[in-house]
Amino acid sequence: MDILRGMSPLKRLRSRTPADASARTPQAAPTKPSKVAPPPASDAEHHQDRRAFRLGATLPVLLIRAAHPKQALLTALGLAAAAGLAGRPAREAGLVFLTVLVGQTLLGWDNDLVDRVRDERHELPGKPIAQGMLDPGTVWFSVTCALLLVVPLSLSAGSRAGGAYLVALVIGFVGNRFLRGSVLSFVPWMLSFGLYPAYLTYGGWNGVASDTPPTVTATVLAGLLGLGVHVLRALPGLVPDNVDGLRSLPLRLALKVGAPRLLVFAGIFTGTVAVAFVITGQALGLS
Repeated sequence: MDILRGMSPLKRLRSRTPADASARTPQAAPTKPSKVAPPPASDAEHHQDRRAFRLGATLPVLLIRAAHPKQALLTALGLAAAAGLAGRPAREAGLVFLTVLVGQTLLGWDNDLVDRVRDERHELPGKPIAQGMLDPGTVWFSVTCALLLVVPLSLSAGSRAGGAYLVALVIGFVGNRFLRGSVLSFVPWMLSFGLYPAYLTYGGWNGVASDTPPTVTATVLAGLLGLGVHVLRALPGLVPDNVDGLRSLPLRLALKVGAPRLLVFAGIFTGTVAVAFVITGQALGLS
């Protein structure tokens, strides 16, 4: 310090260490990378999104989504095809398709009404009732209207045929409420599918029915087909069922062999039974 006091200001500045100089030199603040804002969406894109949302939130679309449309359509097409293979005229096959489509829609709505609390708790997608997009009272009104439609449609094929199909629907309603969470969950599916050959063989046009009962082979194969369909349909919901403590037959099987293996086994089993049903129907007939 004494040496620096005797030095001139120029020498004193030169004698500073680089560290001192850097400490006294103001440092520039680091610049933050600027965020690039995404380009604003065009008016056409906003209009398209709003239009798609309005279309998906309309009452008819929501009712279709709550009716399990894939299962309803596949079941109706399958029974109409079976009626055609059994030699039924095209108009009777069309009647079968319409009747089964309405009946399966009823079962789909009933299923979502019964499960709306569980579906809401697990936040399952594709459930308009549980998501609050569809009022349960509206669905109950739709169920009533569809029920008033499916009864005359069923009986128009004859009292025996219509009775068989209506009993199958009642079994489905009972299964939705009492048996689906137990080891007997397969019983409603096998009984309902087992009644389908009776609906096809007894059916006619304009109430003119046949007196020929279905064969035992066709009835057994149809029941086994219902078992396979039940397992395949239950696989996507096994995790919520396990959380809720339900112990249906597909869940018990999945806990033992694993869900991937069960999917393979159920697919092979269902496909084999379906092929056997078609071959038997063509070779021996359904009645």
